[in-house]
Amino acid sequence: MNTLVKIEHLSHRYSRSWAIRDINLEIGGTGIVGLLGSNGAGKSTTMNILCGVLRQTEGSVIIDGIDMARDPEQAKQRIGFLPQTPPLYTDLTVDEYLTFAAELRLVEKNKIRSAVEEAKERCGVAHFSKRLIGNLSGGYRQRVGIAQAIIHRPRLVVLDEATNGLDPNQIIEVRNLIREIAADRAVIFSSHILSEVQLLCKEIKMIEQGRIVFADTMDAFNNYVEPHSVTVHLENPPAADALLRVEGVTKVDFLTERQIRAWFTGDAGITERIVAASIREGWRLREISIDKSSVDEIFAQLSKN
Repeated sequence: MNTLVKIEHLSHRYSRSWAIRDINLEIGGTGIVGLLGSNGAGKSTTMNILCGVLRQTEGSVIIDGIDMARDPEQAKQRIGFLPQTPPLYTDLTVDEYLTFAAELRLVEKNKIRSAVEEAKERCGVAHFSKRLIGNLSGGYRQRVGIAQAIIHRPRLVVLDEATNGLDPNQIIEVRNLIREIAADRAVIFSSHILSEVQLLCKEIKMIEQGRIVFADTMDAFNNYVEPHSVTVHLENPPAADALLRVEGVTKVDFLTERQIRAWFTGDAGITERIVAASIREGWRLREISIDKSSVDEIFAQLSKN
């Protein structure tokens, strides 16, 4: 993996309490990484340190080979940040605001105009160039917020709750925009909407009580909790009691006349026993699948651990 972000032994203390303790992470140069954690887990502290908003108590943050503590200006030029509340000036037009953002990001004067145009086009707000930000809908304000985060072409974009408060159509639009941005740079996506993380991210980092409790792929996250139910489709379904006599089955629910969910104890041979019973009893099995644990169940289990 081509490492863009390297965080080593990162710790931060507010007064006497440690907000995060010994965080170690590596993030590659492209793709979307989900950052999960309960309220107060340490996500915001980690993101603020990563983006140079806060100076850590211990440890180091290296962005594209540059130490944030030693050379913050160079490190920050490689980062775009959209906080949970977008830093928008509602009395400015889209053009005025993005020009101001480009100046803050130290974009060269002769390149500011082209940088603004590129960011507007990429985020789909070019047709609102002269409109006051205060007169834009929530979805388009969020797009302007993302535009300011990418206007200087950073290697890393950090998005905190980027789809928060949007309607379903706006969420789909912003989700697609984030995927486009991640095609040629790394994106850290923090959200409380677990289904959004599941749809967008290929990698997950989860912080609880200030420490990393999970750092792996989305597939590994989805399989973290052992499944405990199967869904079966039977053309000639028996009564629930007959299914309960299959060894390991603890509970049966009829979802439809022929589709049944059966809960079982953690036994790898459950599908084979249901198939064998179906053949023996003439239930005419058409389909059987092990149900994955929901992302909420996995999050709850990791939070406890």
